[in-house]
Amino acid sequence: MLNSYPRTIDSDAGERLTFIGCRTDPDGREYLDVSSEVSPGSGPPMHVHNLQTESITVDEGRIGYAIGNGREQFVGPGETVQFRPGEAHRFWNAGAESARIHGWVSPPHNFEYYLTQTFDSMKRTGKAPNPLDMAFLLGRYHSEFGGRPIPPLVERFVFPLMRLVGRLTGRYARYVDAPEPVAA
Repeated sequence: MLNSYPRTIDSDAGERLTFIGCRTDPDGREYLDVSSEVSPGSGPPMHVHNLQTESITVDEGRIGYAIGNGREQFVGPGETVQFRPGEAHRFWNAGAESARIHGWVSPPHNFEYYLTQTFDSMKRTGKAPNPLDMAFLLGRYHSEFGGRPIPPLVERFVFPLMRLVGRLTGRYARYVDAPEPVAA
């Protein structure tokens, strides 16, 4: 169940993430606090949060990251990296041991739901999310999230066909209670 904290999800592909809870700062900004354990070489692919800022602080290990087509950079224990809204980025465990990180996403919007569904899809396939699931999630929540580098023609023409297949085959019944997308 979403929004019952703390709550842990596992991709079965090297990432375990715990949603710690939501908080509001004195200026009224809402944050979702998270912590993660990332296996060597694991981490999310290039992606973008269109509306959210993401902050990661390394507790143990070494994290590599890249912003857009920029050079690879690295941070270690006690160091923090932030990704601004609209900034394509990826990060991974660049060490030989499991890395532990913590951070936040602000505003949370559908971050928790999106990642929970993505990790569930990864568990069902054994590694990468099922393309039909990603077509649904990236289509429904396009105002918040984007996969990179997905060619615009795929997003515009192929994903709608995939969503049609997902609906016709009943695959999308699992999304009947999906939260409403955030308007951009």
